[in-house]
Amino acid sequence: MCLGDGLVNSRSDRAPDFWQRMSMAALQGVLRLATRRRYAGLEHIPRDGAVIIVANHVSKVDSLVIAGFMGAAGRWPRFLAKAPLFDVPLLGRFLLRMRQIPVNRGGADAGRVLVVAAEALRAGDVVVIYPEGGTPKPWEDKMRRKGKTGAARLLLSTGAPIVPVASWGPQNILDPETGRLRLRLRTPVTVVAGPPLPISYEDGSGADLHAVTEEIMRALRRLASEAEDSCEPAMRHGLMRR
Repeated sequence: MCLGDGLVNSRSDRAPDFWQRMSMAALQGVLRLATRRRYAGLEHIPRDGAVIIVANHVSKVDSLVIAGFMGAAGRWPRFLAKAPLFDVPLLGRFLLRMRQIPVNRGGADAGRVLVVAAEALRAGDVVVIYPEGGTPKPWEDKMRRKGKTGAARLLLSTGAPIVPVASWGPQNILDPETGRLRLRLRTPVTVVAGPPLPISYEDGSGADLHAVTEEIMRALRRLASEAEDSCEPAMRHGLMRR
């Protein structure tokens, strides 16, 4: 694997503080009540050190589900989140306090988010990125969405391992197409992590970045299919609706 210009730390020097630990505990309590979770592949999440988590994006609430999964793995996740969220009173301050990373899409400093993410990785943190960018549109094939090259660029600049994580079920809590919120207890949700991707390439050319991104997307599609299959028995028994 190409390690890039800046090697990552083997351990994080910024462990969650009291408020972050309390927030994670509260989130786990909510998830236990609201979802019936199936976790697989927790052993693929490194116990310490930098890691790039690439995740599929099925709903605006899947970040909470993935955060709970990362908490179960003993790690504090730092998400790349839309900048407008940080402008919301109280919520924005909370997100910054929780060390989340704002993404200003289309702005003059849009590329700076990868600089901030790379700094987090060099400090030994966990950075979660959605290669798909946003949640699926009604006309999109959810299993054939194209990815953006941000994760591949982070790999090149830091050498941090890339671990794919797929969730299925959050879209039954908050529908990404209609925005409809379905509040019911114990909605089946699956989160699956795969092993670190054995990605290598010779240089940082655009062709290589797109090839790496496609390899990432193939891994996510496989995991998403596995996660969906695990939810099917619950769907067939009427425990959730599509």
